[in-house]
Amino acid sequence: MAEPTKGVVSGGDTGGGASRGSTFPRLLRHLASTTPTAVAMQEKRYGIWQPITWAEYAERVAETAHGLASLGVKRGDIVAVLGDNRPEWLIAELGTQSIGASVVGIYPTSIGEELRHILTTAASRVVICEDQEQVDKLLRLREEERGRELEAGEEPLLVEHVVYYDPHGLEAYDDEWLMEFTDLEERGREWGAQRAGWLDKQVEAGRPDDIAVICTTSGTTSRPKLGELSHTNLLAMADHLTEVDPIGPKDRYVSFLPFAWIGEQMLAVACGLSRGLTLSFPEDSATQRADLREIGPDVMFSPPRIWESMLSEVQVRIDEAGRLKRSVFGWGYDVGDKVAAMRVTGKKPGPGLRLAHLVADQVATRPVRDQLGLARIKRCYTGGAPLGPDVFRFFHAIGVNLKQIYGQTEICGIAVVHRDDDIAFNTVGTPIAGTELRINEDGEILLRSASVFRGYHRNPEATAEAVDRQGWLHTGDAGFLDEHDHLVVIDRQKDVLTAADGTRYSSAFIENKLKFSPYVEEAVVFAPEVGGDGMTALITLDPATVGSWAEHERLSYTTYTDLAGKPEVYELVAEETKRANEDLPETIRVRRFVLLHKQFDPDDDEITRTRKVRRNVIADRYGDIIAALQRGEDDVHVRSRITYQDGSSVERELTLRIFDLTTYSIPEGRGRRPVWSGRR
Repeated sequence: MAEPTKGVVSGGDTGGGASRGSTFPRLLRHLASTTPTAVAMQEKRYGIWQPITWAEYAERVAETAHGLASLGVKRGDIVAVLGDNRPEWLIAELGTQSIGASVVGIYPTSIGEELRHILTTAASRVVICEDQEQVDKLLRLREEERGRELEAGEEPLLVEHVVYYDPHGLEAYDDEWLMEFTDLEERGREWGAQRAGWLDKQVEAGRPDDIAVICTTSGTTSRPKLGELSHTNLLAMADHLTEVDPIGPKDRYVSFLPFAWIGEQMLAVACGLSRGLTLSFPEDSATQRADLREIGPDVMFSPPRIWESMLSEVQVRIDEAGRLKRSVFGWGYDVGDKVAAMRVTGKKPGPGLRLAHLVADQVATRPVRDQLGLARIKRCYTGGAPLGPDVFRFFHAIGVNLKQIYGQTEICGIAVVHRDDDIAFNTVGTPIAGTELRINEDGEILLRSASVFRGYHRNPEATAEAVDRQGWLHTGDAGFLDEHDHLVVIDRQKDVLTAADGTRYSSAFIENKLKFSPYVEEAVVFAPEVGGDGMTALITLDPATVGSWAEHERLSYTTYTDLAGKPEVYELVAEETKRANEDLPETIRVRRFVLLHKQFDPDDDEITRTRKVRRNVIADRYGDIIAALQRGEDDVHVRSRITYQDGSSVERELTLRIFDLTTYSIPEGRGRRPVWSGRR
């Protein structure tokens, strides 16, 4: 591993940028006045795309702003927004910001204590939510609050109004706490009609350094903190990113990841408003892929799990195809891989390879891009967690200009990115303009730019730990700069370990090697106890790909638990793990693994809402299994509740097999599985 670099690597700076010094509401008003009839957003409803122009967008934002003011929302307040991506989410956000307040986004899957923690920390009195499911959560939270006394130091729930924007199923609800979004807009029209010019003054009074959005941190080790991001923070990031990769008004973007995530605020909102980007909202999660294909976005940003699921989909489809189609795609992929390997380093293929690539693209790789909805992609990004180099390489081989980015909520999601002709599959690129990067003596990545957040809401101690007096953000991540000044991220600094032979390694790196298999959904790796031999792993299956494989092998099963316990499935995963071990140093290879009887669930606090594993929760909850793995036992007994497809459930005692790879050999003559296939 390279020695920690003490110097500063900078992305340079090109000045103030096109949108610096403004605010989101003022940018919206500018777009509404200069391009009033251009489409700002479109939402698919009942199979038809419903457009909203910039002028209509601005009008609805004004009505919502007046409506929120009529409910008592004042400058400096925080409005919570809870739900899936719909135009109303952004209308609520811009309406809130127009009167000097800010929004805190809450993931639609949040429940119970997590939901209460965010609402009480933000002291939100108004919640904008999506539908009956979210309304029921909030009503339940209120009833629980009323039915008990607060503990010492516990803050009360202050919510006074809940506004919902999907009334389906709520027709019979008559709680005075509740209000439909259209009623809020109507109330705003009446309130605003009596106060001409009031909103104009509020928008002009807004300062670029005001809080625009509060985003929660991932919370992998504790309850999430609330990071305050100003208009300046977000718009500086938008300017700097678009200097690397220009975005224009004619570009299309499909918004399907939660607005509570900094990644969506970064691209859809900050870049969208500063560059006039058109946003499209899928009808629902079931039609997301079809809607993506129909729009054909120019720009896309998704965490690794989305790219991994796309690859899994390709693998399943190709494995179901006939021999001729598999052969043609295999040839086309190999040609695309050769061309991609040259292009990402700035080289150009020769005439023969260019001709072969044109043919391969038409008959093999373009149809796959089209099926994935990526036929028109100019560039796309992945971030939030490491993406395996093999997955990265696959997308470049089929002609998708995928780039890794690195950043955190605390720096508006991005600080480092790949350039078009300078991509290395094991790095995250170089700093964007206006960003300084330094590796300190402990190997920690430090960042400094205009996008470093204001601080954690009501948590000055944590803020002081995160940002020092010189303005450097201490990321908590370990990394180094390679010979080309590309940043290589190892892992969270506290999770970087040292093997018995002195090798420094990251559990996340080993886990990503395992997760490259289409059959593995999650993997959590544990170091051996003192005197132990080799790594052990808890593995959960990808039910779609393993289920498809089981169907092809004529292997019957009832539940996920039943599938995970099949000897044939253990053999399947054993081969995948053995292959992953081949690329790892001997001292950090996985020696034993167990297929867990259930998938990790964010509702059980096992993974975050952005699907990052909470290692401390896993280590505590499955301590008996981990101990049995490390002791080298043959199996371990657990109790678990099994739920069947008809909704019935029963608690059972299960015996989980522990697979010892030290005695396993891949069957002779079996070649390595190609990247694009799930078949051996």
